[in-house]
Amino acid sequence: MTTNKIYQDGLLGKKIGMTQIFDEQGHCIPVTLIEAGPCYVLSVKNEEKNGYQAVEFGFDAKKTQRVNKALMGHFAKAEKGAFKYVKEVRFSGESKLAGLSVGSEVTAKDIFSQGIFVDITGVSKGKGFAGVVKRYGCKGQPATRGTHEDRRNIGSIGNRARPGKVWKGRKLAGHMGFETVTTQNLKVVAFDESKNLLMVKGAVPGPKGGMVVIKNAVKKSCKKQAA
Repeated sequence: MTTNKIYQDGLLGKKIGMTQIFDEQGHCIPVTLIEAGPCYVLSVKNEEKNGYQAVEFGFDAKKTQRVNKALMGHFAKAEKGAFKYVKEVRFSGESKLAGLSVGSEVTAKDIFSQGIFVDITGVSKGKGFAGVVKRYGCKGQPATRGTHEDRRNIGSIGNRARPGKVWKGRKLAGHMGFETVTTQNLKVVAFDESKNLLMVKGAVPGPKGGMVVIKNAVKKSCKKQAA
């Protein structure tokens, strides 16, 4: 038995930062400002030729002198200049992305509206090399009973003679952050169509100015908020 995966419509955006707004009852709502588009179609993938359906978007204009010739040849097909971010967004079924051609402009109002839920994917902030206490919240070693310089160590990580190895996936010290993270079911509490701005309740992965991919929520309904 095979199941077809459903891909939600999405768009590229840029995280601007966080602020707060107040609703009609005076409740304070923490929101993240996201500039969603405009994105330009650089190429279109289809089932017959590529085996899947997707649209390759270009977002955030970039000076052409900072782009190599190979990439400029790819950008030239759309005749919209060069872009800082390029990424494919897959779709399926009766999608709003279906039927787009190379060079088409897609804005936030074409995909999103106020009151819907979205899933946002971004690269989390990198925090450098970290030990297990900071990285995973491990307890560490006792302050007494013979412990000397190893109070923030994880302790024993292996086994005895059998199997005599450290199992793959063991939580150890290493690079913390800088990973692709998806935050699901974030509500769009405000929407500025003229500026392509989304105000999303809660935090979004990544630093200010970082690229994010915004898609309609998979686990929650995308119905508009009741008036």
